[in-house]
Amino acid sequence: MDRRHFVAGAGATIVAGKAHASITVDRFSPGGPGRSVILLHGSDGLTNSGRYKFAAQMIAAAGYNVWLPRYFEATGDRRARYGEIKTKFPIWLQAIESMKVERQDRFAVVGFSLGGALALAFAARDSRIKAVVDFFGFLPPGLERASLPPTLLLHGDADRIVPVSNAGAIEKLIKSNGGHVQTHIYPGEGHGLSVGSWPDAIAKTQAFL
Repeated sequence: MDRRHFVAGAGATIVAGKAHASITVDRFSPGGPGRSVILLHGSDGLTNSGRYKFAAQMIAAAGYNVWLPRYFEATGDRRARYGEIKTKFPIWLQAIESMKVERQDRFAVVGFSLGGALALAFAARDSRIKAVVDFFGFLPPGLERASLPPTLLLHGDADRIVPVSNAGAIEKLIKSNGGHVQTHIYPGEGHGLSVGSWPDAIAKTQAFL
């Protein structure tokens, strides 16, 4: 893994009061040329970094260069506060879009919870994104007529933070716009999925990508 810094959010109104924000991007490489995947953490940021590093390493092992942006740095946060997500969502999205990495002409995005919503919003605005994997994310606003790439939805049916109805709404939206979507619902699983379900979810992600 290596770490790089990129200028993000040029011209945006940054909550911290700066016109520009520098974000860090961690790279997980398979050890040679590979396709690119951008991995977006959830509202816990990297306070639980082990979960995201595990996912990044497993995806990299399948032959992908994985980029993990610390997009909360654009607003000076370590974790997302529920009441501020709506306000800061556009800033985080712009920070992610502003990354200058070796994405080539085709890349995929994998997101968790808040990161899943950001992944969907990102894919709706960038035609180079050819696949999205959304782990228990919510449906962001403004996607009613969006054309999304093939999407995999992974969600627990006992999720009390982001109800599983979000997965249903996302699936319905993608299908109504003529897109391709696969959905896997984990019975009895809450938000974040359990340790027992993670290997299966990562395996499904690798196969989908």
